[in-house]
Amino acid sequence: MLPEPLTDGPTANSDEGRPLTYYLPDLEYDPNIPTPEEFLGWQIGDWHISHDLQQAYMRALAASSDRITLEVIGHTYEQRPLLNLIYTTPENHGRLEELREMHVNWSSPNGGMSDGDLADVPGVLYQGYSIHGNEASGGNAAVMAAYYLAAAPMSEVGELLTNNIIVFDPCYNPDGFNRFASWANTHKNKNMTADGQDREYSEAYPRGRSNHYWFDLNRDWLPVQHPESQARIAQFHRWKPNILTDHHEMGTDATFFFMPGESTRVHPMTAPVNQELTARIGEYHSAALDRIGSLYYSGEGYDDFYYGKGSTYPDIFGTVGILFEQASSRGHLQESENGILTFPFTIRNQVTTALSTYEALENLHDDLLSYQREFNLEGVTSDGYVIDADGDPGRSRELADILARHGLPVQHGTSEEGEAYYVPKTPFSEAAFEPILEFEDSLFYDVSTFSLPMAFNLPYRQVSGGTPTDMRWTSYQMGEATAPFDRSRAEYAYFIPSNDYYSVRAIYELQDAGVRVKVSDQSFSINDGATEFGRGTAMVPVYGQEMSAEELHRIVTEVEDETGIDILTTNSGTVDAGGLMLGSRSAYQTLRKPEIALLIEGSTSSLDAGETWHLLDQRFGIPITKLPIDEVGSSDLSRYNTIIMPDGYYNRLDESVATALKEWMGRDKVFITVERAGTWAAKNGLANLTERKTSDPDSAITQRPYEKAERDRGGQVLGGSIYRTVADLTHPLLFGMKREEIPVFRSGTLLYEPAENIYATPVRYADEPLISGYSPRGFAQKAAGSAAVIVSGSRGGRTISFASNPNFRGFWYGTNRLFMNAIMFGTTINGSTVE
Repeated sequence: MLPEPLTDGPTANSDEGRPLTYYLPDLEYDPNIPTPEEFLGWQIGDWHISHDLQQAYMRALAASSDRITLEVIGHTYEQRPLLNLIYTTPENHGRLEELREMHVNWSSPNGGMSDGDLADVPGVLYQGYSIHGNEASGGNAAVMAAYYLAAAPMSEVGELLTNNIIVFDPCYNPDGFNRFASWANTHKNKNMTADGQDREYSEAYPRGRSNHYWFDLNRDWLPVQHPESQARIAQFHRWKPNILTDHHEMGTDATFFFMPGESTRVHPMTAPVNQELTARIGEYHSAALDRIGSLYYSGEGYDDFYYGKGSTYPDIFGTVGILFEQASSRGHLQESENGILTFPFTIRNQVTTALSTYEALENLHDDLLSYQREFNLEGVTSDGYVIDADGDPGRSRELADILARHGLPVQHGTSEEGEAYYVPKTPFSEAAFEPILEFEDSLFYDVSTFSLPMAFNLPYRQVSGGTPTDMRWTSYQMGEATAPFDRSRAEYAYFIPSNDYYSVRAIYELQDAGVRVKVSDQSFSINDGATEFGRGTAMVPVYGQEMSAEELHRIVTEVEDETGIDILTTNSGTVDAGGLMLGSRSAYQTLRKPEIALLIEGSTSSLDAGETWHLLDQRFGIPITKLPIDEVGSSDLSRYNTIIMPDGYYNRLDESVATALKEWMGRDKVFITVERAGTWAAKNGLANLTERKTSDPDSAITQRPYEKAERDRGGQVLGGSIYRTVADLTHPLLFGMKREEIPVFRSGTLLYEPAENIYATPVRYADEPLISGYSPRGFAQKAAGSAAVIVSGSRGGRTISFASNPNFRGFWYGTNRLFMNAIMFGTTINGSTVE
């Protein structure tokens, strides 16, 4: 049963006293279960529920209903709990773990179950809301859906809960959800206005869409860089649901969307039956929305290509992912081309489709389970992938952690030649490893490729027959102990090898403890060649420090434990023949401790700024000042020796910003720009670079059909592809890197011409640059030979400009090593090599 049809239209607002039946069917609900209105003192839709109130209500439901087991599966950065409510019958709760194992074994190659067991296997629904915190109708609808499952009579939900288990995730993104609720409630009028120009409908930077570090969590299902995603993905693989739903919002003038999306924009690894089931589930949503008279659409606008978003990630595991998109009131009441859009109305549509999902789960139980079993059993092979650690324990270990989070049994291999990792070839690993260059469609809702080994700049190969016999293999566990460290105390100096991704973190931690650190721009060896060191090796002399040798050794030991890097020792200032002694000023430069300001707010991209903030704060432990860009002209910039300007829209940036930055620039100063920030810097005398023209209209075309216009525009967009670059490994920006070819992630068509100074373009695009993903016609040829990084500057300072984002979504480890090198080693770049 569904709510009755609308009698008051979509304009019913919070002052009209909506009953429970505005959202839910008119049933005899259990009076022992508190309604949302009884608990809150106001009806859902009157205000935006904050996360703490939502959480409190979920706990109240769990305490009053024997249909619920409440689990805390993790915490956000702001320490808000991530709650799951597990719904099923009281009888099923008595053997919940047994039922979970039965469900998981059903689709496992080693599960020991047969097709005849189908009737006994429970279906599982993972139902989640508001991964974008300012798409609030989902998280508010979750309150009503949770009440319905707890309080509806068993005559209504008994069969659903007897045969199925519902993993209910009321809020995917508590930090962003709470941020937005506070904004919307703070600016609500008693006499509400529908004027979209009111401050209520225009959030302040960084807005509530993102999490604490301003990341879009709906792009983090594949990278799993954040605690919200890590907890959710662990729960996904623990339960292996048959359906996963993801409740979102879209533009105010839209209506309501549900999957399937564009049929030509489905990843080729997704089974056709998945889309068939998606369409069948959609029939239940259509019927439900018809009943209440809501406008809706399906089959257009959205796609199922990128496995890093919530409605598509499930598809590569035999689960059916469903996206819901509700037109957003972005507050409480807004004008739209479909009439006045109220917050309660948006919630009602989300509740309605949550309930129609239960109906679909109940009626399609056998088909969903059969599909899941077939998909996973047919995907079994004896092939696998070997990933070379590339001499970098930190970077390769991080990739192994990601693969393990996705349920892959990772093996760690060692030999005299080095380390490697092995994972079996599954539908997921194939999709996450292999490049893709052929597409049915040229339009993408998100990126067109996402190869994990390429993101980490790690070589890999496909093998047959399991793990290769030329290495010793053991099961890898996340966070496993590293090899024992050489704890001996140095009499002369300590060395931090440059090959490890976290070497810059080790250097910073030493500097922060007051230790003087130098860096070598040459490779060398000691002990008659037994120990080799590459360019970028950091050297910590025992002599001349402001602490005793014993205290220095204690600090070094703590840094080893913190970073997992084995810091080596020497008792002599002499190296092997061919290298310069450790006291050489020409080979070793003293590093200054980075003091960093990151420009934010105004016209900066909050996503790009957040990626930088997260990288430095979480991964490298380096404190930064988040400096509003509009306040640069009035701030004391002398506190910083490094300023980072992320991508953004800078055409109207106040001149005082450029004036202040030019006055700040000087010796030992590093200014780092990303994408369009570099163009702005060049126009304002802070960088020396030139954009390469990419527009080249075909003058032979004089007319195109009107209906092709939107698709033609979309086909010119580079939404996300992987390009090959060639690097100068002798340059300080490449310290610690081993191979000249480096995959970089590109979005957008901004290109730079190589610098005239023949040393100032340390990374450039290869002659045949496209490795994987869609690229607009002719763009790869235009990109060939262009600059990926340019080093320029003025007044003795260095401006380091990245043509593409090196920190994309927090998981492009292969290029954010260059970014960290720019921060730590930028001042060591020889002035004669700067453009």
